[in-house]
Amino acid sequence: MADVAPSAKRARLAEIFRFGLVGGVNTGTFFGCYLLLHPWMPYFAAYSLAFVLSMIGSFFLNTYFTYRTRPTWKKFALFPLTNVTNYLVQSVGLYALVTWAGMDDRIAPLVAAVVAIPFTYLISQRILVPRDKGQDADGSGPGSETEERQPSRLA
Repeated sequence: MADVAPSAKRARLAEIFRFGLVGGVNTGTFFGCYLLLHPWMPYFAAYSLAFVLSMIGSFFLNTYFTYRTRPTWKKFALFPLTNVTNYLVQSVGLYALVTWAGMDDRIAPLVAAVVAIPFTYLISQRILVPRDKGQDADGSGPGSETEERQPSRLA
């Protein structure tokens, strides 16, 4: 970041901070859903359903608050890709922690989630943040005026 202006560094740090806040809210949502579902279904089914529900909330929080961009159906359709790696890392971690390490299946999802955080940030930024590159000839591609970041009403 040596070539980056101080204001750009502050903006990036603020974005990372907002991502962390959204991650905390998302983790709480996920864990709350998991604990509510766990008594009525096997732990892995409860984990998977809670993951999907919290991912939908994460999409909206990240578009509006973290990256200050508009949600679109295209982004919504692509957003699950940001969580494929996250899901795989967490799933393998959950299985390993419960089956091999003997960890309580109510706590293991939190431990597994911590490992996946950096991957989720990088991939979600790639999908949700408009780029100047890749514009279509008519100017309607990602990074076009219709896709620009918008001031957040939450900040």
